[in-house]
Amino acid sequence: MKKQMIWTGSTGLLLALAGSILLASLGTSIVTVALPALSRVFSAGVQQVQWVVLAYLLAVTVTIVLAGRLGDLYGQRRVLLTGLALFTLASALCAGAPGLGWLVVARALQGLAAAILMSLPLSMAKGLVPKARLGTVMGLMGAMSAIGTALGPSLGGVVIGALGWRAAFVLLGLAGLGLWVLALRGIPKVKAAGDSAQGMDWAGSVWLSITLLCFSLLATGGKVGLAIQPWMWLIPGVVSLWLFIRTERQAARPLVPVALLGERALVSSLSMNLLVGAIMMSTLVVGPFFLFFGLGLKEAETGMVMAMGPLAAALSGVPAGRITDRFGVHRTLMLGLLQSGMGLCCFAIFPHFMGVAGYVIALVLITPGFQLFMAANNTAVMARAAEEHKGLLSGLLGLSRNLGFMAGASLLPLVFASLLGDQVVADSSAQAISRAFSITFLIAAGLCVLAIVLAWWGRSSQRASASC
Repeated sequence: MKKQMIWTGSTGLLLALAGSILLASLGTSIVTVALPALSRVFSAGVQQVQWVVLAYLLAVTVTIVLAGRLGDLYGQRRVLLTGLALFTLASALCAGAPGLGWLVVARALQGLAAAILMSLPLSMAKGLVPKARLGTVMGLMGAMSAIGTALGPSLGGVVIGALGWRAAFVLLGLAGLGLWVLALRGIPKVKAAGDSAQGMDWAGSVWLSITLLCFSLLATGGKVGLAIQPWMWLIPGVVSLWLFIRTERQAARPLVPVALLGERALVSSLSMNLLVGAIMMSTLVVGPFFLFFGLGLKEAETGMVMAMGPLAAALSGVPAGRITDRFGVHRTLMLGLLQSGMGLCCFAIFPHFMGVAGYVIALVLITPGFQLFMAANNTAVMARAAEEHKGLLSGLLGLSRNLGFMAGASLLPLVFASLLGDQVVADSSAQAISRAFSITFLIAAGLCVLAIVLAWWGRSSQRASASC
């Protein structure tokens, strides 16, 4: 009854939650178009200015689980308001940064806030939205993420072209301030499910953060100004992972309970989320090379074709959530994976015969499949979450997705490049590029099949526990 009463005044609540995810996604993509201007203004190379993007992504990845757990312990409304305030402050610091180093530090601070904005809306929806509409809200959150990703480059291009690169951060700050006011008024006060007196597992948090930082730097090839090779991050990463596991087993109140990660259904959901995240990112990273060098499109034409994916995601997010509510989590999840797998096979075949039209058809088929999967998978995890762990599980969902994005941005492009042999992509023939593109996405389709196997594996554990 209490949840239903909260839902009757849901306009401000939904705007605040959806707006938080939109803002965090916008913070990722709006800055990409500013990199050439930053390179010119600060007389810096591409490898230096890319840290304006990487610092944000790394900060989100490293702290998203911690952000979710803080919401469990200290109240999700309070932590979300803090995150919005921090995002606004960090945006102001970015806008006023006197040098590139200061800007990178401010972007890392902005990423810490974005981790809160990405992790808490899912868990808050679980506590404030009726279960019958949870899938619809999860679909809305997915649509907001897609809209933020699609809107960022175009909005950033207009703002930066007219007012300069600092204006992009001013815009983010003003949006953060507006959302803070909206969240203050629209989100009801609810008592924290966890006990703040038990405190945070700071030792586990430190070791997990170091582990994620090392593996993130390994995946992105980051050298952070040190005279070491990227693969060397593997050594401290493995050591800190071992220390994290040891700490969690000994802690009275661990950050990530070991028993929780022993649940087959949860492990299945997180693993599928990682695989699908990797596939999604590979379409964004490998696709432009094929369009530009394989099909001979120009930059503007490549951008227009690539925009079809986020546009389809934005339009299919809410319907995907409604399908989840109507037909159930497992059916919708399997439908999404099957549609994505079919789309990936079409990705590997259609452009050979139909050119750009075939590419667009396959992309429009794949993207709603991704949205169906995400709406169903997020709903499945959050619907099963205990009240005291819903923030943590939301953070783990975000973490698995981000790790998948980094894997998709590094490993599948590596497969694509290796299939071209010793030649760089610019010197390869259109036929060789087309062949490498097809094989790469047939491999991606194989990853989708693996996700389907994981879905059945997780489903069988639920049936077994239900029969007991």
